[in-house]
Amino acid sequence: MLRRPILIVLAAVFAGGAAPAGSGADAPPAVTHGLPHFVVTGHGWGHGVGMSQYGAYGYAQRGSTYPQIVAHYYPGTQLGRAPVSRVRVLLGSAPSVTISASAAVKVSDAEGTAATLQPGTWKLGPTLKLRLPDAERAQELVPPVTFTSASGQLRYNHAYRGSLVLTSDGKQVTVVNNVGLEQYLYGVVPSEMPFDWHPEALKAQAVVARSYALAVRKSGGTFDLYPDTRSQVYRGVEGEKPSSNAAVDATTGQVLLYQGKVAVTYFFSTSGGRTAAINDVWNSQPVPYLVSVPDPYDSISPHHDWGPLAFSAAALRAKLKVPGKLVDLRTTINGSARVSSVTAVGTGGEATVAGADVRRILDLQSTWFRVGVLALDPLPAAAVPFGAVATLTGVGRSLSSVRLEQRAVGASVWQTVGALRSKAGRLEVAVKASAPTQFRLVSGPLTTEPTSLRVAPKVRLQVPSAPTALGGSVKPLLANAPVWIQRTNAAGAWTNVATTRIDERGRFSADLDVKAGTYRARVAPGRGWAAAFSPELQVVGP
Repeated sequence: MLRRPILIVLAAVFAGGAAPAGSGADAPPAVTHGLPHFVVTGHGWGHGVGMSQYGAYGYAQRGSTYPQIVAHYYPGTQLGRAPVSRVRVLLGSAPSVTISASAAVKVSDAEGTAATLQPGTWKLGPTLKLRLPDAERAQELVPPVTFTSASGQLRYNHAYRGSLVLTSDGKQVTVVNNVGLEQYLYGVVPSEMPFDWHPEALKAQAVVARSYALAVRKSGGTFDLYPDTRSQVYRGVEGEKPSSNAAVDATTGQVLLYQGKVAVTYFFSTSGGRTAAINDVWNSQPVPYLVSVPDPYDSISPHHDWGPLAFSAAALRAKLKVPGKLVDLRTTINGSARVSSVTAVGTGGEATVAGADVRRILDLQSTWFRVGVLALDPLPAAAVPFGAVATLTGVGRSLSSVRLEQRAVGASVWQTVGALRSKAGRLEVAVKASAPTQFRLVSGPLTTEPTSLRVAPKVRLQVPSAPTALGGSVKPLLANAPVWIQRTNAAGAWTNVATTRIDERGRFSADLDVKAGTYRARVAPGRGWAAAFSPELQVVGP
């Protein structure tokens, strides 16, 4: 009967953790032999520059007013008055567009044609032909063509305040919403921040959205802003909510200024505990008011921490275009604790990818992430004598915990040996060879491929007490395992001269005619054990 494997952990030695690249510290230990597995964990959601919306919500819950909130996220700015009161928002382009209204509409073109249309629906193609009241047929209007509703609302796919201005390039009709700045914000604020959040958070969002719109608006073209994340999400009348409209009204005309100019007030969902400086995120010039600041209250966000996300080496190799097999990933960390670049180490060379690109490629929530690496080097194929010490080696870097598991060869259930607690670095664990055993490392969702410890029993062949038998012993106890007694022939080759089995005491004896010669015992237990031979025994005479 095979005994259950017994693992004795003799020592666990770890190399010290590695500092970020460029710090002057030694590089972290590389994965050299074992197949690496990777796990990514991180903090926050978004680019990290400017105001964290969940952080603003947290500040508001703790009594901060909107001037205090925006002053924290944009240090050095002051509240001032918006320099313009209207904006032009691009709504879309198509070969033909349909405009509708439930109240009377005034229409005019660039050459002074003007008319009042009764409530209805109008479809215009690239020639901008429209049948005006009292006209027998449709006439071409000269762009830009402006529709203005007496009720203040027009519909183009969705309902909008202000005017709809149509232009054409002969193939496509472009629709732009010319709308008051405050009415534009009615459709923006609840699209960018939940409308049921604290009023002071909504007011902060209104000031930030108003500032951002004016700071990034285009000039000299037919429109100022996009209706989506290229500027800000704008859903028109259908997106409005009373609570967010009240926040806009309470901050009417207020923007953030820096040295007299409207500040570019970037914002995002969740920082993870600290915002990022613009020069760390986009490799741009520093901006005095877009610096990294503590964000202690965004822990209320469900995105404050995220992961772990497990990746195989094969998947990352394909995504990051690594030459050869991927053996390691190393990150460079900037002053805002974000990843500025990732270097993927392959057997055929290295590939360095910007942190923002890695975020996009791997669909991560932010660039504030860390890459954990887990690898277990395969044990040598050669068998280890019973009772000797073998060394497991591998890498467990940037992981919260690593545990060693084992199972007997042929078994299905893994057993935990113990937790390996250390800073990131190279791992060495000495184990005593007590039985054929498989080992693996586990950390969160990561599990290495098993490596097998082959163990050979210790075999002794004893000097015969009589010329009619040879016997010996085997450690450990491998009852009923076969034993072959072998002797060299005239050509020096080993031949079997007797067969027996190990008894319940771990001993064996074989009856044979013991002649002068060289003998040895061969034990082949199977069941994961390696074949083993006794030391040679020289018999000089009967």
